[in-house]
Amino acid sequence: MSQPCIICVAITGSLPTKENNPAVPITVDEQIESTQAAFEAGATIAHCHVRDGDGRPTSDPDLFAALKEGLEKHCPGMIVQLSTGGRSGAGQARGGMLPLRPDMASLSVGSNNFPTRVYENPPDLVDWLASEMACYDVKPEVEAFDLSHIFQAASMFKDGRIKDRPYVQFVMGVKNAMPVDREVFDFYIHTVKRLFGDDTHWCAAGIGAQQLTLNEWAISSGGHARTGLEDNVRLDRDNLAPSNAALVHRAVDLCGKYDRPVATWQQARQILGLRMP
Repeated sequence: MSQPCIICVAITGSLPTKENNPAVPITVDEQIESTQAAFEAGATIAHCHVRDGDGRPTSDPDLFAALKEGLEKHCPGMIVQLSTGGRSGAGQARGGMLPLRPDMASLSVGSNNFPTRVYENPPDLVDWLASEMACYDVKPEVEAFDLSHIFQAASMFKDGRIKDRPYVQFVMGVKNAMPVDREVFDFYIHTVKRLFGDDTHWCAAGIGAQQLTLNEWAISSGGHARTGLEDNVRLDRDNLAPSNAALVHRAVDLCGKYDRPVATWQQARQILGLRMP
């Protein structure tokens, strides 16, 4: 358990609003300020979405460029991971920010159900997004909402569509997708190691009240952890989270509980094989 734990903070997402929690950062300036506090608390990856002037999710490359520039200025060394998620745009517009050459970008390699709709990731779009990431030297984080997504990532790695060994994130607790189940979680770890090697790095994210559960499972099992207001706006049943930093502090405390050092940004980049700034 001496492997440093990388903490990713998902700062905004596409769904949470100020009505859900006033601490949710919507504007670029709010996101930069919130991420800086989370970075100082111990997060070394910022998972980023952007919103338009009405607070709606968008894939606008200009907004992503402004956010990326601000994070690089105020959070020097932090890994910037931009979202290509489907709530923010359609078709190739979802990858319009990849020419900005962020350190990382999310990549969903298959479709699945979401609470009220199908999250569509057709094979031709997945292949195009992966090719753009390879072209611009952007490391993908494979978002696995289902076991089949891990196998698809393995297939894409084997045939060269994903050029480096994937960094896989298990997403559990989305309604109508994979529930939070410990046996499934352990099988995910086993499958990733079987397909990619025992020394493969992986991450886990839990949605809503399950965020704390997945943080604890990941940290105690030698993986890396995602937290943040995108996935969960509460500290507990009775209290809203006052900030992204507060959720990061909670993950840092869990690292202490399991004798896991928290990765510095230099260590996180080395672990993930990312270029130094």
